[in-house]
Amino acid sequence: MARFEVSAIFKINAQGFSLRRGVSILLVMLLPLVVLGALGEEKYFVSVALGALFTGLCDPGGRYSYRAPRLGVIAVSGALLTALGYWLGAQAWGWVALAAFLVTTLAGLAVTYGARRFVAALLLNVWFLIALSLPSAYRADGVHTGAWPQALAWLIGSGLMIGYIGLMWLAGGRSGRQQTGAELLPGDTTPVPLSRKVIMYAVIRAVAVAAAVAIAFGLDVPNADWMPVAALVAMKPSLGQSTLVAAQRLTGTVIGAALAAAVLMGVDNKIVMGAVIVVLGGLAGAVRAVSYTWYIAAVAGTVLIAEGLPHPTVLAEEARRIGFTFAGVGIAVVVTYLAGLLAGHAAAGDRPPRAAAPRSRR
Repeated sequence: MARFEVSAIFKINAQGFSLRRGVSILLVMLLPLVVLGALGEEKYFVSVALGALFTGLCDPGGRYSYRAPRLGVIAVSGALLTALGYWLGAQAWGWVALAAFLVTTLAGLAVTYGARRFVAALLLNVWFLIALSLPSAYRADGVHTGAWPQALAWLIGSGLMIGYIGLMWLAGGRSGRQQTGAELLPGDTTPVPLSRKVIMYAVIRAVAVAAAVAIAFGLDVPNADWMPVAALVAMKPSLGQSTLVAAQRLTGTVIGAALAAAVLMGVDNKIVMGAVIVVLGGLAGAVRAVSYTWYIAAVAGTVLIAEGLPHPTVLAEEARRIGFTFAGVGIAVVVTYLAGLLAGHAAAGDRPPRAAAPRSRR
């Protein structure tokens, strides 16, 4: 595996800071917090807010006629995954683990369609795992909700972001703005052939996530739902990404989890928690091209606070959440190690065979 300086994990590219993108995401996430809080329908906030956030993070830039249909696919796909997740969350754990395996496998294979679609699939994969865990959290808090209302909430959040992007495009003189993000590495914009190694790694990731889901749902362990989310966020998403990227994902996930636990332990007002989610979502958008580590930390903090928002817990339970987060990170470390072995084996297989040394004549 390649070596790198520890300082590279926290390397800052100040020129990548985008106040406009951060404020845009913050405003679109803030609106549902205010409106749903006034209506007493806070149970839909997580779906609306993360629908807006993930749709905004998937914005490809360019002309609105190019962006809108692609973001529309994200909106509809996310809504369907929301409905599936909320419905499966109340079913037998075997079906939940199977669904997690299939969705994670398909998301991993999306790399064949290029980096942008792969990033979108990864974000939708994270949201699906959250959607699986939210029904039990709402039930624990005595809140009744359904799959299709939550799917509609996601769709509304995505629609708000798509509409806002359109307004900003018009206000900017209809000029195409190229979206840049730390998730898209230089040269990583072309489709990737589905080689045996790529498929194997996608399956390994899916098995790891499904195993974490099976533990959380099959053993009915309280607060274990943080484990599959942490594992997926911390894992190296594709076989082609570097060791540095893997270290940045692991580090960012741990930082985000610690922040989420601190917020859930120190704040018991759901509106305030929602405000923290809004701020972290805006921060994720603003620093996306500044530092991959801090971008992952902001995303991890956002999704883990959102996962705990329906049913905040006491200190002891938050400690267990932190423990399960580290268990998820441990799973990510193992999978990243296996990725290194796969990549090394693939590189060895690509080397041309050595020519046989000529025999000396006597």
